[in-house]
Parts: sequence; C-alpha cells; structure tokens
Amino acid sequence: MTAEAIRQVTLGVQGMTCASCVSHIEGALNEVKGVTVATVNLATEKAAVEYDPAIADLGDLVDSIKSAGYEVGADQATLSIGGMTCASCVSHIENALNDVDGVISANVNLATERATVQYASSAVTTSVLEAAVKSAGYEVLGVGDEEDSLERDKRLHDALVKRLKTKILIGAIISIPVFFGSYPSLFPFVPGFLQDFRVLWALTTPVQFWVGWQFYKGAVGALRHKTTDMNTLIAVGTSAAYAYSVMLIFFPDFFMAQGVSKEVYFDTSTIIITLILLGRFMEAKAKGRTSEAIKKLMGLQAKTARVVRDGEELDIPVAQVVTDDTVIVRPGEKVPVDGIMLDGSSAIDESMVTGESMPVEKAVGDEVIGATINKTGAFKFRATNVGKDTVLSQIVKLVEQAQGSKAPIQRLVDKVTSYFVPAVMTVALTTGVVWYFFGPAPALTYALLNFIAVLIIACPCALGLATPTSIMVGTGKGAENGVLIRSAEALETAHKVQVVVLDKTGTLTQGRPAVTDVVTSNGMTEDELLSLAATVERNSEHPLGEAIVNRARERNIELGDATAFNAIAGHGVEASVGDRRVLLGNLKLMKDHNLHLNGLEEAAEKLATQGKTPMYVAVDGEASGMIAVADTVRPESREAIERMHRMGIEVAMLTGDNKRTADAIAGELGIDRILADVLPEDKANEVKRLQQEGKIVAMVGDGINDAPALAQSDIGIAIGTGTDVAMEAADITLMRGDVRGVVTAIALSKATIRNVKQNLFWAYAYNTVLIPVAAGLLYPFFGLLMSPILAAAAMATSSVSVVSNASRLRGWVSPVSGTLVNKD
Repeated sequence: MTAEAIRQVTLGVQGMTCASCVSHIEGALNEVKGVTVATVNLATEKAAVEYDPAIADLGDLVDSIKSAGYEVGADQATLSIGGMTCASCVSHIENALNDVDGVISANVNLATERATVQYASSAVTTSVLEAAVKSAGYEVLGVGDEEDSLERDKRLHDALVKRLKTKILIGAIISIPVFFGSYPSLFPFVPGFLQDFRVLWALTTPVQFWVGWQFYKGAVGALRHKTTDMNTLIAVGTSAAYAYSVMLIFFPDFFMAQGVSKEVYFDTSTIIITLILLGRFMEAKAKGRTSEAIKKLMGLQAKTARVVRDGEELDIPVAQVVTDDTVIVRPGEKVPVDGIMLDGSSAIDESMVTGESMPVEKAVGDEVIGATINKTGAFKFRATNVGKDTVLSQIVKLVEQAQGSKAPIQRLVDKVTSYFVPAVMTVALTTGVVWYFFGPAPALTYALLNFIAVLIIACPCALGLATPTSIMVGTGKGAENGVLIRSAEALETAHKVQVVVLDKTGTLTQGRPAVTDVVTSNGMTEDELLSLAATVERNSEHPLGEAIVNRARERNIELGDATAFNAIAGHGVEASVGDRRVLLGNLKLMKDHNLHLNGLEEAAEKLATQGKTPMYVAVDGEASGMIAVADTVRPESREAIERMHRMGIEVAMLTGDNKRTADAIAGELGIDRILADVLPEDKANEVKRLQQEGKIVAMVGDGINDAPALAQSDIGIAIGTGTDVAMEAADITLMRGDVRGVVTAIALSKATIRNVKQNLFWAYAYNTVLIPVAAGLLYPFFGLLMSPILAAAAMATSSVSVVSNASRLRGWVSPVSGTLVNKD
C-alpha cells in the first residue's frame, strides 16, 4: 500500500457519551479492512480516518460506525439537474456522484429532476459534485437546501438539546408521583391508587424503555463488539432496580422469605435515568460553548458574492464562485474568496484572519483574503482560491484537525479508560456479593442498592472529556489570536519549551535593509547627500541601493538623472549627476581612488560594531559623507524576548551573519545565546546540538532554508508572512509577521495544559473517592451508605464540572499587547 493511495476523511459521529465510546468506535473502524488509522475525538464528536480506497470505501466506514450503535453526521446538498430523460440517466448520474471521493450516498429522482447527496465536507465540496454531474453529460441548474457544516452541527446540536429536554420533562413528571407512591409511610397524603405497585410499574416502564432507550441502544452496540461502556453501567444499574421491583410484584413470597421488606425501587430507576439525562443536557449546553471559536471562524465566511459573467453582474452563493471569476466588492462588504486585485484600491480589515488590528492598504496586484472586510473603496479582483482552498478554509481545517487530534496525555487517559468500565463492573459485582453474604439484614436489599450505586456513580465521561474539551477551546482560542496550532501534541509540547531559537532575518528583523544613519562632511547637507546617492542608485537592483532610494522618497527628496553609470563589482558604483561625479561604495573603493576620508573612518567603525553596513559617498573627488544601512530590528522583537525571559525561557538567535553583526543585534535585544556564521544547511544541526544538551527546543523561522530546522525542533513555529514550505514544516503558524505570537502560543499552551490537569485531577479524584464510598466503605465506621439516586446526581455533576472548567479558557487573554483579536 503506497502513501499516495491513502485517503483521509473526517466524519461526524452522534451518540458518544464517554471515553469508552471513543475506543469502541476506533475499534470498529480499525476492524474495517483497508483502514490504517482511526482517531475519534469525544469533544468534537468527529472521527478522522485514513484508509485505502482500493480496499474500503466511505460506505464501509459509515456502516462500521452504525453497527457500533452510533449515527454518522454528514452534509447534504440537493442538486437541480437538467437533461435527464429516462431511468438510465438516473443510474448514470448516481454512479458519477458515488464515484466522487467523499460522497456517502447519492439518490437521483427523475420526477423531481433532483439529486440528494450526502457527503463528508472534509473531503468534497458542492462544486466538485457539480463537476461530476457535468462530466456525466448533464447540467446543474442550481444547488439548493444545502447546509454547511456549521449549520448542520448547530441543527444536530439543537435537536439533541431539544430531545433531551423533552425526555427530561417527561421523566421528571413521571418520577415525582413514582417517588411519592414508593414511600406511602413518609407521604400519607399520596392517593391510594399511587401506592399500588402495578400502577408504579406502569408509570416507570415508559421512563425505563423510552426515556432511557439511548442507554440500551449504546449498551447493545458495545456488546456487539464484545465490550462495555458508560451506557452499559447505566443500563445494567437501572435494569437491576426495575427487574427487582417487577419480580417482587410477581413473586412477593420469595422475597419475603429472604427477609426483604416489601419495597419496590421504581423510583430509583426513574430518578437515576432522569438525573443522568439532566447531566447530559447540561453537558451538551456547555460543550456547545466550547466550540464557539470554530463557529466564529466559520461564521466569518461571506454567504454571497457579486461576480461578472458574460458582461453581466450576478449575485451568487459563495460556494458557486470558481477560479478566475471576476468578483466585485463594495465598501463595507466581506471579500468572498481569495484573489488578486484587478481594479481599484481599498483599506481592508484582516484582523479576523491575521490578527492585525490596523486595516491594510491594497492596490492593483495585491492579494486579498476571503472573509476580510472591505473598509473604504470599491474594487474588482480575480478569484484565485475558492471553496476549501481559501485561507479561511485552510485555517478552519487546521483548527479542526488540531481539535480532532489526540495529545499524548489523552492517549494515556484513553488506555486507562479502556479498562475502567470492566473494572467498575467487577467492583460492582464484588460489592453485591460481599453485601449479600456478609452484610446485615435485609442483605439482598443492601446488596442490590450498593451494586446499583457503584455502577451509577462511576464516571468515565469525566475522564474522556477532561483533555479534548480543553484542547478544543485552546486551539480555537489560538486561532482567534492569529496562532494556528497543527495538533494537540504541539499544543501540549509547547508548554515545556526551554529554549526558543529565533532566525534573525525576517523574524527578529524586518528582513529588508533600511537606512539607519546619514553622516555628512565637507559642508554637505543630509538631503543633498541622499539626493545624490539615491539618484546614482535609482536604477540599481541591489537591496542596499533600494534602501537609499526608499529613504529619499520617504523624505520627499527630488531625484535627478544619472549618466555614465558604472557598477564596480565588490566595491560600489560610480556615476555622473549633472556636472558632478559621484562615488558610492565601501572603504576599498575610496582607497582605490586615493580619497581623503575627512574623519569618516572612525564613524564607520562605530556603525559597523552596531551591525550596520557603512557606505561612503564621495563627490568630485572629496569624501562628502556616509550612509549606514542595516536590516532593522522589528519594533515588537524586544517586547517578545523580555516576555520570554519572564516565562523562564532561554532565547537564542540563529543567523548566517558574522559574529560582530550578530553581537550587535543580540546586545540590542538582550538575547542569551548567539549562533552566528551558520550556513543554511547547518541550521538543523544547531537545533540538534541544543537538544543534545537536554533542552526542549522551539525553532522560529520564515524561509525555505528554515524548514529542516523547523522539522528538527521539538516545536517548529513559522511566521505566517513567510514561505509555504516553512509553514508546512511547522507545528504552529503565526498568521502575523509578529514574533510576539511565540509568547502567545507558549502562554496559551501553559494555560490549556493547566486546565487539562485540573480536569484530570477532578475526574480521577471523583472516581477514586466516590466509588469506594458507593461500595459501602463508610458503613462499618459511620453507618453511612450512598443512595443510588445521590450517586446519579454526583455522576451528572462530574461531567458538567469538567466541561464547564474547560469553558473557562474562553476568557483567556493573551499576555502580549496587540495580538488579541476577540475578547470574551
């Protein structure tokens, strides 16, 4: 099987309740021939699967999830099709659609001339479906009734909440009279008919088998795969109370002979089911808040676009925009897709994508990003990236991948949890046996109640949700701050970083030279010196010459025309400006022309020690001044390094520059370790050398030659304004060219992992302390037993507390000024 043959798809999974569900679905998927990797995330309710399409197809994956007792969520689109004439057309189109990678099912109706397609949005878009129909020889007249994944997830979540609310309401209405009727001695006002056990049985049955049906469904699905989960615990526990009570109605003499008081426990069954569903309702509401960041990102997408086709302006859904369409954007509108500006100019607010708070000026030839907001002028642009290829779609995909991945700590939790439910079943059975044979009278009653309490109080849900909910909020929060985290593993590792290695050019510095100093002599003014030098360099393509021309233009200095231009390799240039002969270059050029430097050598030496490149200017055989040029430090670099130091992180600078230049930059910024004179191919070796010292190393870079070092480091961080190669090799991408994003990423990692540890502590402490209490540990010392109803309330509270604690991360604020986009 070749790597090229492997395909990846992400499927939404409905019905998961705990970490055991995760292992069941992963097991079911891994049993499918052709599946190489299956990763299921409880918090996002998604399964990421890699498979060989030559052996397995999407239908096999969907069937395996359904056979495990769960449902698969998919996007649905309806295509209006023209050109169908007979049943053969139907099968032709269905085959064409079903052949598309990512389509789960396709049904074509000849009478309505419509195709209803279920598909995985991570693998296919509606434009691909349209292309498949057209390639089959038919026309797509329109796409209707289409849900994007955001709308679908919201619809499914709202339906779940509504369903739970209905069941809780019915369960509560029935549980109240059942509870009162079960204890007539405590509640003498209860009508006589409610004290009849058969009436209580009739009331309890719909709660047991309709309100609580999902527990049985989940338990049976687990049983098919010879395993157990949370649903098994609840189904067995409540069924034990229900069956005991029913048997007492039919065989009262048998139970009386056992010394059991004539009491039924229908109230235990109904109240436990209702309380657990109440917990799941609260959990669903809280989980809805944890995914807020990804919803915000997806909600940024424009819904429609105005395009020019055949000379006519049309408003169409953004999903129907194709590459090379000419798109019109008016003031105040969102840019619908990525593209290149063709006509007009504007200032565009890109904060929602890059985190840059100031609007960015755009002119003809500049790139525009989909989902950004046009603040001022109207313009036209050519669409270059549409659908899932836009920057926003890539960001959303990256965030979803990170949220769906597993941190190393989660893999450990999953392994522990896989043994949890069987262990609880064993403890519960042992508890029942011990109480039955060694407990006080009525032994059967005590054995039953404690058996149920142990089953009900155990909470693998809290264990399963502890890590993914925090990772989900953390990665989403990173995206809000312009920090894209590729995986949960990267988010976890970042908090351990001890050394941050920063590439100098383009990361700590602007990446382009600029004039820093102008020194004059021989009566020459700064503007006059700049005018002559810039005129000579006007047509030069050398970066140092461009820096001089740019500074002259910034100061609105008028430039003349240069003649008799001559470039002297390795030395500088000479030219005539009007009737004046100008030399511009290094010290060697001045000495070759035997020029007296008028004391400029001392100033040049001082500037060189500061990492600047001095260039002498001589006019008509006299040294008239000097212009110093350097790759200037970014204004935010100093703040970033100071903040890293406060976090206890060592900062190293990696550069190909000589040591004197490197020392100057390092001294200005307060860098701890300098790695100078490093060739591009040796950057990865320098990172490896730091790792050999036992350090956890983060590498920050932006160029192609940084990619090997980014890959070698424990955490590779790419500057978003850099190359695609660097970003592909990185674990974290900073959407702005701002090194302070490194601080934001590490601080976010620390906050997220702290939150994960809080969740895990609570989940483990809860189960470690309360399972023995439910088993009756306190009874010999204090005469205390835990009611199964109280156990159900505690279990429901446990899951909700974990999700609510993860939701607190939504209020996290970056410690760095100027990087936060949205504040909760």
